[in-house]
Amino acid sequence: MSRRRGQRRPPPSRKTRRQLLAMRHAGRILARAVEAIREAAAPGVTALELDQLAEDLIRSYGARPSFKGLYNYPATICVAPNDVVVHSIPTAAIVLREGDIIGVDLGAQYDGMHADVALTIAVGEITEQAQRLLAVTQAALEAGIAQACVGHTVQDIAAAVEQVVRDAGCSAVRVLSGHGIGAQVHEAPSVPNFVDRAMFSDYDTKLLSGMTLAIEPMVNEGTAEVKLDPDGWTYRTADGKLSAHFEHTVQITRGEPRLLTLGGEQPEGDGAEEGTTPTPADQGE
Repeated sequence: MSRRRGQRRPPPSRKTRRQLLAMRHAGRILARAVEAIREAAAPGVTALELDQLAEDLIRSYGARPSFKGLYNYPATICVAPNDVVVHSIPTAAIVLREGDIIGVDLGAQYDGMHADVALTIAVGEITEQAQRLLAVTQAALEAGIAQACVGHTVQDIAAAVEQVVRDAGCSAVRVLSGHGIGAQVHEAPSVPNFVDRAMFSDYDTKLLSGMTLAIEPMVNEGTAEVKLDPDGWTYRTADGKLSAHFEHTVQITRGEPRLLTLGGEQPEGDGAEEGTTPTPADQGE
């Protein structure tokens, strides 16, 4: 879940080995949920059905949905069909159609620690224009992650994301940002997808080993301007054009950035333990 500008959050923190292990466990659970949602997302399926699928899976592994109840949000996932940027509440009235794109954002808490992930899914065959937007947004995320190393700053991440988006002729959303994550879903620092020191104050934050960030480009094919629906949650593009959203929870190390929201085992990194692959709670840990 992206952070709204102006939200209060705890100061930046470096996570302990135990905390990182819990976040990696939560992240692997989310990776399973993402795959289940991707497989289920087909014409005729409702956003409410995807929400129930995600909640059931997360809870089956002994975790709990991070978003449900956060700021009084009523669901497990946030959805974003077509011109929606983020945070729409999943209901039975949102029915997937052939050619749609739909963003899905979800989090899980395990042993007191959170992980956060998002992706935008193609429903059936989509236009080349939509495919390009998804590819640009994924490339922007990869560029940002590549800068998430000890010795770099938040500005390095923001500038890398912005460069990819601008080169493609698209726009990065400005009123929402990525964020630190850990014991709370939203922690410092803010991680914007552009550089504008008049809007955010965390650009000079140095990245230290053990910090964890949710990096999440939100990219519009047209204007960066967005509008908020009367429900107080749904952000959509001001010009009605498409928007895409991708996100990973990333651990800062003295080597390569470590993605905590990928499935399977990853090579051992600095400041983390390998842990076990999560097993549904009814089968034991």
